[in-house]
Amino acid sequence: MQAYRYSEWDGTQEIPPLDPDELLESLTDDLMNFGDLQHALRNLLQRGMSNPLGQRLQGLRDLLQQLRQQRRQTLDRYNLSSVFEDIRQRLDEVLRIERATLSRRLEEAQRQLGEEMGQPQAEAQGSGGEGQEPDAGQREAAGASSTAQEPGTDRQFAEMLRNIVQRKQSFLEGLPPDVGGQVKELQNYEFMDPEAQHKFQELMEMLKKAMTETFFKDLHDQIAGLSPEDMERMKQMVRDLNQMLSEKLAGGEPDFDRFMEQYGDLFGPNPPQSLEELVAQMQHQAAQMQNLLDSLPAEMRQQLQDLLVDKVGDPDLQAELSELSAVLELLYPMRELRSQYPFRGDEELDLSAAMRLMERMQSMDELERQLERTQYGGNIDDIDAERLRELLGDEAYETLEQLRRFLEILEEAGYIRRRGHTWELTPRGVRKIGQKALAEIYSQLKEDSFGKHLVRDTGTGGDRADDTKKYEFGDAFHLHLQETVMNSIFREGPSVPVRLDKDDFHVYRTEQLTQTATVMMVDLSWSMALRGSFQAAKKVALALNNLIRSQFSGDSLYIIGFSAYARELKAEELPYVRWDESVLGTNMHHAFMLAQRLLSRHTGSTRQIIMISDGEPTAHLERGRSYFAYPPSPITIRETLKEVKRCTEKGIVINTFMLDRNYYLKEFVDQMAKINRGRVFYTTPDRLGQYILVDYVAHKRKRIRGT
Repeated sequence: MQAYRYSEWDGTQEIPPLDPDELLESLTDDLMNFGDLQHALRNLLQRGMSNPLGQRLQGLRDLLQQLRQQRRQTLDRYNLSSVFEDIRQRLDEVLRIERATLSRRLEEAQRQLGEEMGQPQAEAQGSGGEGQEPDAGQREAAGASSTAQEPGTDRQFAEMLRNIVQRKQSFLEGLPPDVGGQVKELQNYEFMDPEAQHKFQELMEMLKKAMTETFFKDLHDQIAGLSPEDMERMKQMVRDLNQMLSEKLAGGEPDFDRFMEQYGDLFGPNPPQSLEELVAQMQHQAAQMQNLLDSLPAEMRQQLQDLLVDKVGDPDLQAELSELSAVLELLYPMRELRSQYPFRGDEELDLSAAMRLMERMQSMDELERQLERTQYGGNIDDIDAERLRELLGDEAYETLEQLRRFLEILEEAGYIRRRGHTWELTPRGVRKIGQKALAEIYSQLKEDSFGKHLVRDTGTGGDRADDTKKYEFGDAFHLHLQETVMNSIFREGPSVPVRLDKDDFHVYRTEQLTQTATVMMVDLSWSMALRGSFQAAKKVALALNNLIRSQFSGDSLYIIGFSAYARELKAEELPYVRWDESVLGTNMHHAFMLAQRLLSRHTGSTRQIIMISDGEPTAHLERGRSYFAYPPSPITIRETLKEVKRCTEKGIVINTFMLDRNYYLKEFVDQMAKINRGRVFYTTPDRLGQYILVDYVAHKRKRIRGT
């Protein structure tokens, strides 16, 4: 007795590889419904499937839902308006520190002058206008110690300090109310407090970095460490880039390789490999800032734009970058990259964090476009797997890798192959689908109502049976050796050698298989798809084709599709057959004519027609053209029944499987049955295959000779 040990799934257990037969089965229904392998493959990639352990393997649709869910969570988390509030708070902190220092220094000056707080102060002689800064000598004097050695020097320095502080206070009081205006004015202001100066410089560096990296990633860090000579090289690079893009706009072919030979070190460890790639990178960078601005309330958007103007730090470089921005927009419009994100959370961000967030949101947008394109016909290899891993994690990455293996597994199994940019089923794939359809139909049959081993009529030729008979001239010589020898022993007694007489020979009985030529007529009219019958009819055609090829190789099967006109369908075409959407009519008349032509090649065989339809004839052929009428015209009915009579005269049996029971249909079918004496079955799509295959196999054998 074997013992089995079960443990909880922890993710470390080995998962069996995907089975190509299961993959093919997963796409068969879509293929049967729509007749389009590309559509079926896309659907399989979209919805995924279950693996051998019964776990569901996610599809592209699931990955897309995860990505959109993450975007919603991100929008619900952050408050983008806090970016501007952060700048305002930083600036308020700078002004608070500076004003506190000015007040303290003013008190020191007044104390040295022996004046009381709050008394009016005389204007310093020779003081400048509002915002005018003292020269270097004045700043040095103002900062000098109040314990100077010369008489009267203390008072002189105190008066100078008081005047400087008062002018600075007056300047700060006169600052514009908006943040952008305040930052612009403070760029020419010399702070008295070193901490305020440092914090304001940090704010400026943050704005400068955001502005410079609008074009080139990490450009700010490069500029910060450049010597004057290196800065000049940077500006020349931007000039040459502008010249190259202008040449591209004019229809020329710029020498990108020479440009990269000269400036490639400025583009980091992974430089672009083409001008198009460089342009795309720069526009993606620019789109991050533009998306940030677009996502802010209107008043904040304008103020942040004002803050970022002229923040590169070098006027010449700023001018070149402005020209670059204009040329980029002409060459590669940003409209496809622009998005307005409705952030609605509470978590605050500074400008640097907001730029990183915009980069992440942009990555989500691009990945979403890749997933959507792949769902609707794109190449799965176009999905950035590393970006997917970064945004959705390792599990999503593994899912994508398994989805990529779908096509490889089917191709390696020999079920599909490439033809140009599309995939097609191989003959092996078509046979496998037929085998699956046949197995599916057989599995639904009740054991007590159907079996391949029926009570046989005995006869000569054909397949060997299990019982025996005395040999007669003309019998197949399937000798039953044991019974033949025993007949001799019973006749002459046991002796060696055994002497055989002609009457001693016994052979196995045989059954004769008829050779059958069958035409299956499948209705391709629009109503078949509307009522859900089309997929069942295609599956039965595939199953019957597989049955005949595998077990009755001497038989022939033809398949005819009919709607307004009839046409012969090859077995390899069956998976791709679609119903006719653009034409009207159920032209049985044309189909019977074509069926007779095909069956005329098999005069020595049993000939039959199996017709699958859900409606009465509504079209007939007249001088090579199809004429449609609904309700069916008497002419259509008459011409169709004429062909039924011709089939009957040629010994062709018509077995009809009707998938509807309306009045016109029943009346027509009754007339057809009276003429042909064939069988009529009113059935449903889910039982169609059972009836057809039972009928085909059950009537396959007939008595040739018995004893």
